[in-house]
Amino acid sequence: MGQLKKKFIEKALPLSAEIKQFAKENGNIALGSFTVDDVYAGQKGIIGLLTETSLLDPSEGIRFRGYTIPELREKLPKVPGGTEPLPEGLFYLMLLNELPTYEDVLDIQEDWSIRAEVPKNVFDTLDTLPLNTHPMTQFSIGIMAMQNESVFAKAYHDGINKKDYWDPTYEDVCNLLARLPRIAAYIYRRTYKKSEHIAPKPELDWAANFAHMLGYDQPEFYKLMRLYLTIHADHEGGNVSAHTTHLVGSALSDPYLSFAASMNGLAGPLHGLANQEVVRWINEMREEIGKAPSKSQIADYINKTLSEGKVVPGYGHAVLRKTDPRFLAQQEFAKTYMPDDELVNIVWNIYEVAPPILEQTGKIKNPWPNVDAHSGALLLHYGLNEYDFFTVLFGVSRALGVLASLIWDRALGLPIERPKSVTYEWLKNAVASKKANA
Repeated sequence: MGQLKKKFIEKALPLSAEIKQFAKENGNIALGSFTVDDVYAGQKGIIGLLTETSLLDPSEGIRFRGYTIPELREKLPKVPGGTEPLPEGLFYLMLLNELPTYEDVLDIQEDWSIRAEVPKNVFDTLDTLPLNTHPMTQFSIGIMAMQNESVFAKAYHDGINKKDYWDPTYEDVCNLLARLPRIAAYIYRRTYKKSEHIAPKPELDWAANFAHMLGYDQPEFYKLMRLYLTIHADHEGGNVSAHTTHLVGSALSDPYLSFAASMNGLAGPLHGLANQEVVRWINEMREEIGKAPSKSQIADYINKTLSEGKVVPGYGHAVLRKTDPRFLAQQEFAKTYMPDDELVNIVWNIYEVAPPILEQTGKIKNPWPNVDAHSGALLLHYGLNEYDFFTVLFGVSRALGVLASLIWDRALGLPIERPKSVTYEWLKNAVASKKANA
């Protein structure tokens, strides 16, 4: 071990323990409009962002421009005879705060179809990467490879008036949304299907065309993609991917730079990567216990997971204090199309068993499942079993919300984000002063 690392360990580990004890003893002390706990809690619950597209209520769940997920499934336009909403319609709603007509959705589809051609250099760049490069890494690189075409970057370089920043932002956003399914599908086919690529079908809607390019031309899978890309689109502005888009964009980085940064955040195990972690955890349980574990066996495995200092993936949420409505939407879909699927039934059994166990620990504020607890099982049912790709699907969907918000950020002229940070020494002195004057 090098001397630098050795000295760092000698300083960092004791200080970490000291800070944890300090926060435990002084967490509720108010230092103005914030407490010591606020400083150490990842800003959870502190209102400091403006996001127009959606709002997450702890007890009611997500609302997109005021509409719940069941309402969106009812009110958003569908393909003729279809049962699930078209994601293009959700983008329209988030951008304009009004429900679209089917004709409005067709207009978006036509516009995005015109914009959808991906520059060849993007595919060339992706093809230089080792095939074992994580799909999310490839996705971020593919987005960055398009950055040289940014309309905003060129307009800013040429001297655009700041009141017009929203316009080239809008152009970049629509170009990105039009091309992301093609890039994601290309990554999937090169990584898992021997680079046997499938040409797009512009006559299909955005979600169905994505499913087609992936290689899943089943009508039911089209329906799943429409639902999946709708319910994963936004979750207000404080989650990592949404916040990152806003933060990087606040520096007037163009939408390509902002969204690529967002996807690097989404790739984290505590954010979008969780959906593949759920499937891995269930498979590990099945390998240890058996293919169809009983509820009591599931309970034992959950307790074992917790005793090892690990989390049960797919359970808990920073804001929600109830079952995620996105979980329930997927459960309803599964009850319609795959009620006898073995993995899906395990997911449902976990849903019955896990919350009481997690609640009994006394350490978990939300013992209920989030969106990730169910999504992987649905994808596996249709044969999409490459877990590492699941987060890319999430990313394509999340683009709808965070990029709609980015257009609004520029239209409203929101400033660069720059919260104040303090040192541990500052906190100690502030707490000591507060106690002395009490």
